[in-house]
Amino acid sequence: MNAPHKQSLAGKVVFVTGAARGIGEHTARLAAARGAKVALAGLEPSLLAPLADSLGGAWFECDVTDQAALSQAVAGTVERFGGIDAVVANAGIAPRGTVVVGDVEGLVRTVEVNLIGVMRTISATIPHVLASRGYYLLVSSAAAFSALPGMSAYCASKAGVEQYGNVMRLELAHRGVAVGTAHMSFVDTDMTRMAQADLPSFGAMLPRLPRPLARFTPVEVCARAFVDAIERRKRKVYVPRTMAGVQALRTVMLSPLSDFLIGRGARTAVPQLEDEVRALGGPR
Repeated sequence: MNAPHKQSLAGKVVFVTGAARGIGEHTARLAAARGAKVALAGLEPSLLAPLADSLGGAWFECDVTDQAALSQAVAGTVERFGGIDAVVANAGIAPRGTVVVGDVEGLVRTVEVNLIGVMRTISATIPHVLASRGYYLLVSSAAAFSALPGMSAYCASKAGVEQYGNVMRLELAHRGVAVGTAHMSFVDTDMTRMAQADLPSFGAMLPRLPRPLARFTPVEVCARAFVDAIERRKRKVYVPRTMAGVQALRTVMLSPLSDFLIGRGARTAVPQLEDEVRALGGPR
């Protein structure tokens, strides 16, 4: 169950992965605006350094698939701020391509970052979150309970994040640690804008999806939902809120009916997508 009362972030230490831009950046900005001390982990020092400086936070160049780098980032956070109260496991990527026209290393890398990276982040931070009886927000997606052509590895990784969080919640409840998973439709970030620019078929496919899935949410709205979730130690976060209804209809979303409805468009959209990926010179 969700915590009944909102808890202030003033003085709390929030560790955010994938913090250089997009959802991670805006979540860190808003958490700091509400009084949190923020530690930012990511792969772009040129963006992380000025962001941390502007927020009075700390930053660490860190690949979430590198356990040693994560451990160093966590150690640096604890040295600077004294502990960790909340973790936003946000780092994620989305490859271009399909299971036919797709670099297998790119598909595997997606699972390594999106799912294994979450596992590694939890492993690195768990002693400190246990000590603070803190909160984890694991960034999954609406892709966890829907099947979208061209997103096989992404959907698989985000479904894994959801289930990892569901079990982790049960394992940590008696230790006073709360765990939430976040499920968003498309958010207006650099990643989604690049996909639209590179792959016209992606934009053409969106109107064929069920309406809640086709909606683009401003990144600031998503960040506000994430920070509210930290304050309330929420079990589930839906952005927009209609994603809760989509998840409740998971059986329908993954049914033969859904295969038929989405598949009608996929018969033409997938070959077009694969041609576009080839024109790009291969998956990115």
